[in-house]
Amino acid sequence: MQDLWEDGRDLRRRAAEPLAHRLRPENIEDLMGQEHLLGEGQVLRRMLDADIVGSLLLHGPPGTGKTTLALLIAGQLGAHLERENAAQVGVPRIREILAAADRRLGDDGRRTILFLDEIHRFSRSQQDVLLGHVERGGIALIGATTENPWYAVNAALTSRSTVLEVKPLDEPTIVILLERAMVDPRGLGSLAVELAPDAAAHLAKSCQGDARRALTALEVAARSLRPPQRGQGEPVRLDLMAAEASIGSRAVVYDRTGDGHYDTISAFIKSMRGSDPDATVYWLAKMLHAGEDPRFIARRIAIFASEDIGQADPSAIAVANAAWNLVEKIGMPEAQLTLAQAAIHMAMAPKSNATSTAIWSAMQEVKDGRTHPIPLELISGMKKSRAPEAPDYRSPHKADDGVGTTTYLGVDRDFYNPVDRGRESAHAEALKIIRERRRQEASGDGADPSSET
Repeated sequence: MQDLWEDGRDLRRRAAEPLAHRLRPENIEDLMGQEHLLGEGQVLRRMLDADIVGSLLLHGPPGTGKTTLALLIAGQLGAHLERENAAQVGVPRIREILAAADRRLGDDGRRTILFLDEIHRFSRSQQDVLLGHVERGGIALIGATTENPWYAVNAALTSRSTVLEVKPLDEPTIVILLERAMVDPRGLGSLAVELAPDAAAHLAKSCQGDARRALTALEVAARSLRPPQRGQGEPVRLDLMAAEASIGSRAVVYDRTGDGHYDTISAFIKSMRGSDPDATVYWLAKMLHAGEDPRFIARRIAIFASEDIGQADPSAIAVANAAWNLVEKIGMPEAQLTLAQAAIHMAMAPKSNATSTAIWSAMQEVKDGRTHPIPLELISGMKKSRAPEAPDYRSPHKADDGVGTTTYLGVDRDFYNPVDRGRESAHAEALKIIRERRRQEASGDGADPSSET
């Protein structure tokens, strides 16, 4: 039951909210920076115009307005909104929400939207309870995540949802938001503060598309100046120095034991594989800045040298080995130079996975049980006396070309197939000749004049 003082309590509660919360747009038309979703003819605009919004997965960096967008969608549709965090909501609470949604739909036809933040943390048991109701339309699910949904969210959810990217706001849009905050009564409009253009530009650039971070820094800067109320004194100028002092460095999104760790090392390896030294050193810098173990990075570079370069540039494995050795000896921060040199070498080297494909194919051959007997010609010593019918071993040193035609496997298998890049191009030409001569010898069409017992 509301009492006489409830309005005053609401005002004080709103005053305690962060600036970004107080300035949330009140309708979908006021939302800025997501024209690719809400512009004329775009996917979400069409859904809203048709009054049809099924389950959505909103993904994007922090501070881009995912929660705000979900609130506005519910308001636009006149739906009842339930807000939960996927990491904290339990199965009993989900059942309670579903039962209430079913009653609400039956009583007055009003739909329910369940907004789940951090939906990538949604468990299998939670999902099993919810999916049937989502499919029947009893409730609409809007999930938000800062992760890549195609990788981090369960496939059962992504297959039943429309996946939408909520993009970071560009700098001009952030500047407009900051200027509005300075005059909006819900924001800083009651304070006598003038925002300098260079200060606004600095905040917009430093926040890297995160509107919440920019507005928080603006409020810190404005209130720390202790300006008078508007109309009660000369305005205080919020200059570049105040802006610089009010916005800290952005935290690097990187969890050394979670998705950030694996996603970043994956981007690092793929950048080297794609011969992009600029992206390579950026992802290297991100890992080092976040405190990644440099020995782990050196190990991955060493694996890459064999897996993705191999014989196309045999020096790559020597560079990787030297880098690993130096990282162990000199440590950080100097090891960043060694790692950068090694990573750039890998990025610029010609690429071939022929070496890795060769060993993987051979391992599969053995694993599948297709083990082949050693050709009798290769048996030597005491074992040779047990097989007197074995032909004499023919040394390649006696052959005119230093190779000869001896069969060393006994079956016709090609595991190593060099590419036409780097040093392997020469291997490809040589192997083509050698393999053809051995096949001719095996079929009786060729001859090798060399022999040695």
